[in-house]
Amino acid sequence: QELERQYSPSRWSPRLDSDTIIEAHTAVLAEGTRRARDSGPTALHVPYGDGDGDRLDIYFPPGPAATFPVLVYIHGGYWQSLSKDESGYVAPPLVSHGVAVVAVGYDTAPKGHMDAMVRQVRRSLAFLAEHYSGIRGIYLCGHSAGAHLAAMVLSTDWTEYGVVPDIKGVVLVSGIYDLEPILHTYVNDELNMSQEVAQRNSPVQCIVPAMPAACEVLVAVAQHDSPEFRRQSQEYGQMLRAAGWSVSMLDLAGVDHFDVVEKLSEESYILTQV
Repeated sequence: QELERQYSPSRWSPRLDSDTIIEAHTAVLAEGTRRARDSGPTALHVPYGDGDGDRLDIYFPPGPAATFPVLVYIHGGYWQSLSKDESGYVAPPLVSHGVAVVAVGYDTAPKGHMDAMVRQVRRSLAFLAEHYSGIRGIYLCGHSAGAHLAAMVLSTDWTEYGVVPDIKGVVLVSGIYDLEPILHTYVNDELNMSQEVAQRNSPVQCIVPAMPAACEVLVAVAQHDSPEFRRQSQEYGQMLRAAGWSVSMLDLAGVDHFDVVEKLSEESYILTQV
């Protein structure tokens, strides 16, 4: 019961009750994405693989820039809800500063399983590196389950993909980096993970030593995340640092598990600025 409580982010928000906060969160993201799609050049539903779920959306900066940095956003939703179609809300402040934003879709549970989701995200990055020669540096940002998927990218053996994306930075927001505790919660009802699957897809279990000139990692957590979410962020950040990675920690005051990323649509928000 305590694990259920700790791994139910909606129970920890001081703003709204647990029934309405997820509904409100989805509505904010969907509306922000609609605005982003209306406000500038996009390429939507671009296939990065052969599967139905292998699609991404690209929000381009205005103007004819030949090269641009790219922020790749990986949505949360506990690997079973949300999609790229609610993930474009982060684009406007970045696009206005010449950064392209890519929202990655992946097959959520029950259709998708954990191994496949991790592969999809890795494949989407390989696709971007292969097909967009104008990219000068990829920055990953993942929220919650998306932070887990972004963290799994750090341990990728790119020889399998035939290309090495130039990942310069990774921003992990309110993520889960050890899947073992959620095996014992409602979250696993849809995911149906075994102990073995949880272990091989836990970022804490597959940290690789930092390569020379490895990307910078920012591990961010919300003040009103649960103690378990906060502990996981702290411990994963420390483990990466011990393996030689360049890691910064950011504890964001006054926000919960949901508005910690909702505010990325605001240019003045500290995490947008960072």
